[in-house]
Amino acid sequence: MRKSFSAILVSTLVLTGCATLRDSRVNPFNWFGSSRSEPIGQTEVNTNPLIPQSSGLFASARTRQATYAGRPFDQITNLTVERVPGGAIIHATGLAARQGIYKVQLTPANEDELPVDGVLTYRLEGVEPTKNTPVGTNPTREVVAGRKLTDQQLAGVRTIRVEGQRNALTSRR
Repeated sequence: MRKSFSAILVSTLVLTGCATLRDSRVNPFNWFGSSRSEPIGQTEVNTNPLIPQSSGLFASARTRQATYAGRPFDQITNLTVERVPGGAIIHATGLAARQGIYKVQLTPANEDELPVDGVLTYRLEGVEPTKNTPVGTNPTREVVAGRKLTDQQLAGVRTIRVEGQRNALTSRR
């Protein structure tokens, strides 16, 4: 009787301690919280897209391969950051203005994909079809894109931000 009472008492104490661990910052599932919506600011581009940035014998072939004709999505509806061994996976859900968007990707805001003041910023972009497509209902225009980040890329990152045309969602550590 004494052993079973001791076992029940110890297991009760251990289980009640789990509740505080679940909500603490030690738990890796709490490293990135739920996403929050923020207004998007307008940025000005000071470079002329018609003037090439590089020159040389093979510069035109290199730029043709690297050119991505994607445009930002109309609205970002959901952002989740899932911890995986060795890094994290960003899942961003966007709502397009019309149906038929393809080649959807999360494009980094800067070329080096480095955080600025602890904020790692991406744009959810997709290529619009050349022909006119119907607008359709929300489920037919919804698209999910993902991107894997390593622990080295996450070093110094406190916030992950995904931008669209009308809004941006952030997830904080």
